[in-house]
Amino acid sequence: MVNLVAAQKPLLHGLMKMAGVIPHNVEIDAGTVMNIWVPRETIKFNKTTNTSTADKPTKPVVVLVHGFAGEGIVTWQFQVGSLTKNYSVYVPDLLFFGGSITDSPDRSPTFQAECLVKGLRKLGIERCTVVGFSYGGMVAFKMAELHPELVEAMVISGSILAMTDSISKSTLEELGFSSSSELLLPTSVKGCKALLKVAAHKKLWFPDRLHRDFLEVMFNNRKERGELLEGLVVSTKDTSIPKFSQKIHLLWGEEDQIFKVELAKNMKEQLGDKATVEGIKKAGHLVHLERPCVYNTCLKQFLASLQQS
Repeated sequence: MVNLVAAQKPLLHGLMKMAGVIPHNVEIDAGTVMNIWVPRETIKFNKTTNTSTADKPTKPVVVLVHGFAGEGIVTWQFQVGSLTKNYSVYVPDLLFFGGSITDSPDRSPTFQAECLVKGLRKLGIERCTVVGFSYGGMVAFKMAELHPELVEAMVISGSILAMTDSISKSTLEELGFSSSSELLLPTSVKGCKALLKVAAHKKLWFPDRLHRDFLEVMFNNRKERGELLEGLVVSTKDTSIPKFSQKIHLLWGEEDQIFKVELAKNMKEQLGDKATVEGIKKAGHLVHLERPCVYNTCLKQFLASLQQS
C-alpha cells in the first residue's frame, strides 16, 4: 500500500524548487553531512567532475531552523515561497533529520549549532537572520550566543533559551506526558494524535492511516533522536541568561500549550530592550502552520525593519 505522506514528498520538493530552493549536501567534517535547501542561483554544477560549488548569496539571508517533529521543508513549507523574492532563504535539516547525519556521539544543541554554522560558512554566508521554531529555536539561540558575528538577528517561535530540568518536568506534567520521548517521538497512532492535540490550537482530524504513514516517514533515526532529547535537558542551576547583541523577535501562538505565551513575555524581560514579543491569536505551538499568512506578514515586517535600521 502506498504511503500517502511519502507520496506527497515529491510534490513538496517540486514546490520548493519552484520557489527557488534546491537540496544541497554540505560536508561539515569527516563523518558529518548536513542537507541544506539553498537558493538555486548560488549553486554552480560542474558536469565534467560531477561536483558543485556554492556562491555567496546576493540578497539578505534568512535561515529557517525546524523543530523536532518534522524536517526543514515540511516545517517551513508555507514560509519559503513567501520569502524568496526578497531574501536568500536557507532551510537546513538538523542532524538526524532529513538527509543529515553524523558519526559524532555529541547530541547537544551546541553541536547542532556549531555544525550548522560551519555549513552556512561553507555556503559563503557571512551574516544572516535565523528563524527558529521549538527545538530549532534552542539551536538558534546557541548560534547567536556563540557566533554573534554571523547571526545578525533572530525570530523565535515556541521555544526557550534552554530546556532546563525544571521547565522540562513542569511542562511534561502539565501536558500529561511522562517523558519528552513520549511526547515528541510517538510510536502509535494514539501517540501521534496526542502530539497533534497539544501542538495545534485548532481541532484537526486525520484518518488513522495518515497518522501511521506520518509515523513511518517522519520519525526515523529514533535512537539518535531520543539521545538528542536527552542531550537537550540541562540543570537549572547551571544555566544563565546570555547577553545577546542581536535583535530578537519572539513570535508566538497565543494558545501555545507547550511553551505558553506568558513564558515568551517572561523571556522578553530576561533578554532586555533588544527583545520584542508578538502574539498571534487563534494559534498554538504550530503557529507558522496554523496561521501561515499572519505569521508570514509578521515575519516579513520584522525582517523589513532590520533593513531600515
